[in-house]
Amino acid sequence: MSTTNNTTVNPMGKEIIKVETQFCGRTLSLEVGRVGFRTSASVIARYGDTVVLGTAMVSPKTVQGMDYFPLSIDYEEKFYAAGKISGSRFIKREGRPSDDAILIGRLIDRPIRPLWPKGYRNEVQGVATVLSMDPTFRPDMIAMIALSAAFVLTGAPFDGPVAGLRVGMVDGTYTAFATPEQLSEGALDLVVAGTSEGIMMVEAGASEVTEEQIVDALAYAQEAIQPAIALQKELVEKVGVTPMNYALVLPDEAILDEVQKWMDGKLGEDLRKPYPERNELVTTLREQMHDELWEKHGEMYPEKKTAYEEAFTTALHKDVRAGIVKDNTRPDGRKLTEIRPLSSEVGLLPRAHGSSLFTRGLTQALNIVTLAPTSYAQLVDTMERNSERRYLHHYNAPGWTVGEVKRLGSPGRREIGHGYLAERALTAVLPSEAEFPYVIRTVTEIMSQNGSTSMAATCSSCLALMDAGVPLKRPVSGIAMGLMMDGDTPYVLSDIADAEDFAGDMDFKVTGTTEGITALQMDMKVHGLPVEILSKALQQGKEGRAFILKHMLTTMAEPRKEMSPYAPRVEAIHINPDKIREVIGKGGEVIQKITGETGAEIDIKDDGTIMIASPDGASIQAAIDWIMSIVAEPEVGAIYRDKPVVSVLDFGAFVQIMPGKDGLVHVSEISEERVNKTSDVLKEGDKVTVKLVAIDDRGRLQLSMKAAARELAEGKN
Repeated sequence: MSTTNNTTVNPMGKEIIKVETQFCGRTLSLEVGRVGFRTSASVIARYGDTVVLGTAMVSPKTVQGMDYFPLSIDYEEKFYAAGKISGSRFIKREGRPSDDAILIGRLIDRPIRPLWPKGYRNEVQGVATVLSMDPTFRPDMIAMIALSAAFVLTGAPFDGPVAGLRVGMVDGTYTAFATPEQLSEGALDLVVAGTSEGIMMVEAGASEVTEEQIVDALAYAQEAIQPAIALQKELVEKVGVTPMNYALVLPDEAILDEVQKWMDGKLGEDLRKPYPERNELVTTLREQMHDELWEKHGEMYPEKKTAYEEAFTTALHKDVRAGIVKDNTRPDGRKLTEIRPLSSEVGLLPRAHGSSLFTRGLTQALNIVTLAPTSYAQLVDTMERNSERRYLHHYNAPGWTVGEVKRLGSPGRREIGHGYLAERALTAVLPSEAEFPYVIRTVTEIMSQNGSTSMAATCSSCLALMDAGVPLKRPVSGIAMGLMMDGDTPYVLSDIADAEDFAGDMDFKVTGTTEGITALQMDMKVHGLPVEILSKALQQGKEGRAFILKHMLTTMAEPRKEMSPYAPRVEAIHINPDKIREVIGKGGEVIQKITGETGAEIDIKDDGTIMIASPDGASIQAAIDWIMSIVAEPEVGAIYRDKPVVSVLDFGAFVQIMPGKDGLVHVSEISEERVNKTSDVLKEGDKVTVKLVAIDDRGRLQLSMKAAARELAEGKN
């Protein structure tokens, strides 16, 4: 049951309106009127100690000449929200958003964007700013609720509200707002966003969970978000929203009819050809249409050429849908469950530590793996995290991969998102740092695009990792699924290409092993889908994944036993943490000497784990021997060969058996024969062999040369 508080006013003399409800075990409140007086709408969302400001700006004017909806959504991390100052030595102010912030911005954008009417061309901006962060859960879903509430309060034609929920699996139980530790250690990290009618977006990382578990989690989340949706509707009612006036930029019906009539008889079977033949036929048909209609309309045609282009695309999309619904045949002639031709190879690049080329139809991904010591791990310093990343997947797709001239630049939101999805797909099957003490970087260079490059990146990175000798628990494959809704009848498509993606109602990507799902991403273009349809897509996706995986295993069935000769070798040893200071030395002089003389790279962790890396095994062994000689403890009964005499006294000599460890050889223990004076037999710098016979209660070492000689003569050591 929600409650409302209308008792306070802001400095402008207007009422501060606050509504609240119980949401997944805590109080969720939405407040309007306290801040953001000049925004189109602003909402403060509170949940526990998390406070997020959602601001929405909607331009009252339609942008002319624009062929897409100018919506931007950003998620702003503020270090102060977590009581932190950036750990960077040089930059303390928040600057470029972190990859995490970019990914969350995309996460919020995806369920919101489809809920605006087609043809809406007013500029819209949403910004979610985290002002306070409860560290027991991630704040991203509260940010989604705050922005959705702000958008519905603007009066713009947003068909919300939406709400989202992050679901973990704790001891086999679905848990909302699980802690970061529970999410990282559990089998599932699932985000579901939807409306009161259905699910709009799904994203997940998982440790090989079943399709049935995913379906159950979707149903759990869809029901759990309803109080947050109802609260937003209550807020709208309390505030009293005035609808905005707007005009939609819609296709000219006369032009649509003219183009459709011109294309009658030229679509259907004539265009259902494999790629790239279909693309060439479409290009020829488009040019033919422009030529004939230009000749028909004369000088007036250039002014409306864009409208004719859009009408041509609309007719193509209708033809794609008609072929699937009426004939169960796809644009390239495939059946609904049919996968495009597959090919793959590994070991293409001789100096790379691992490489592969994966091709599916016209989509092609080249992946390159580089291995490095753990000291190369990426430091992550964000509002939420202070940690290291030892596995990174980077994705690049320049303009020429789609046949366009496009200026090169830094990775955009799409590249970061696709790279993260492919990275998440493999995370569940990577070996632990103890099993494989390396930093792993994979880079996917897309060579050609025609649908689902992120899934091609997943498959190619899996093959390249196995080519590099990374001991994956199991190989991973991925597939992109599509959906066409004809009334209430769903048509699920396996391995969608661009034409089906553009004309379809859902874009759904799933990755996994023979044991279960490792990553999932669903985006709906319709206004919400029931769980039952998503369940059908998951089951069909499982069959498609298995088909693709079977092909991959014919190329490489398991990881290589030996790594590339150009990859560094890494050995891990463990010492007493109290000895770390001795290995490092004053001002780092000892470790610098070890690395300088052996050529090995050394990384020391606080728990006493030491990683030693070099392409040369002898270099690694030399460094290990050196370190062990520093940290070794004297052992009673052990014989120490060729150790230096460091001082000679009348009653005996001191011998250094290891760095910083000297022991006394009493004059009576030098030889079986009587020695009157130590200096008659020994001098400083002599090398002798001694046995440690005792350590007294003050830690003093008692050595014997004659005991060592006797034992060696008897062949005992």
